[in-house]
Amino acid sequence: MGVPVNGKRQGGRTDPAVRAWRAPGQTRAVALVLHGGAERSTAVVQPWRLAYQRMVPLARSLHRAGKRHGLEVRLMRNRLYGWNDRMESPVPDARWALDRIRADHPGLPVVLVGHSMGGRVALRVADDPAVTGVCAMAPWTPQGEPVDAVAGRAVLIAHGTRDRMTSPAESYAFAARAREVTDLVARFEIAGEGHSMLRRPAVWTRLMCAFTLDRIGVGETDETLRQAWSRPSGDRLRIPG
Repeated sequence: MGVPVNGKRQGGRTDPAVRAWRAPGQTRAVALVLHGGAERSTAVVQPWRLAYQRMVPLARSLHRAGKRHGLEVRLMRNRLYGWNDRMESPVPDARWALDRIRADHPGLPVVLVGHSMGGRVALRVADDPAVTGVCAMAPWTPQGEPVDAVAGRAVLIAHGTRDRMTSPAESYAFAARAREVTDLVARFEIAGEGHSMLRRPAVWTRLMCAFTLDRIGVGETDETLRQAWSRPSGDRLRIPG
């Protein structure tokens, strides 16, 4: 069971909530999992909100896959549910969580995992010095979304071909532009899958776990991922999943 990493109330502002699954021995790396939301909403994110609950089994699966290698997994619950235009509400939350990780585990690598809006947030805060890679699942990457933050990072994007909430075409365009700032970009197209990742959950989980373990340098590289990285750069943007 994950344990809370308690935030504090400062000047009327409550920090985001974080739930952590610790490594059983020495911590060697951390994965930060970020949930989805809405384009606009100032509602408080309650723990029963579906966007948050959707990420709980993924965080648990990631911990099971990596705990023997010293992986700690942290799942963040944002203060507000929406992106909210120029407020970009979840971005400072994620940076707060990264600051906490670096304070608790200085020098350790961090992998970001995000779904939907959480994928956008992960791609935005990838410039944190601890981050080595981003796994963005069905990410919300609107036209013109900046790519500078992923410079020098490994990026895995997975998108369902039947997604009607976020655009597979826009995540393709983001991946294509990201190749200008990093050599390690792979994008998987999950056939028949929609936004909620419910039709083929094993595929999403396998890609997430394989990518995370690959980025922290433990275990053998998953064959699907190994083949993806061995492709020419231009052939990595529409890999069947």
